[in-house]
Amino acid sequence: MSNEPNTCRKYVEPKLRDAGWEQEPHDYTEQYYFTDGKIRPKNKRQPRGKSKFVDYLLLYNGEFPLAVVEAKRKRKTPDEGLEQAIDYANLLGVKFAYSTNGQGIVEFDFITGKQSDVMESFPSPDELWRRLTGEAKEQIRIDIAEKLLTPFYPIPDKPLRY
Repeated sequence: MSNEPNTCRKYVEPKLRDAGWEQEPHDYTEQYYFTDGKIRPKNKRQPRGKSKFVDYLLLYNGEFPLAVVEAKRKRKTPDEGLEQAIDYANLLGVKFAYSTNGQGIVEFDFITGKQSDVMESFPSPDELWRRLTGEAKEQIRIDIAEKLLTPFYPIPDKPLRY
């Protein structure tokens, strides 16, 4: 029986690769932890709750997060992790959330507020970027979008500062 890590390795990662998420400069981060867990000061044995992480965080130009992907076991339906992916996307401030079981993919688009039917493949980085910087009011203006892609660390010899 296939578990979630096997599903990720055998089915999800090849689909991300086929969509172009491993081609320079685009990338994705696996098992991206974004909280350390809720602090519980009265609980001496477990002072923190469970930390939250997304299975995949899709990065445009290697730095700008565009989407989250929640993977579930192959025997589950593709949309079983969508609610969790939507929650994580809200917390991270990204506009696209995906859930997959390795066979089918379901998308939730925060710009249109619609959930897609089961798809066979992930959209490419350029397709998601076009959808994010389109003509609708909720989307990012093209002049602001270019500034978002400018590296925040332009001098490689100097350390980061506040």
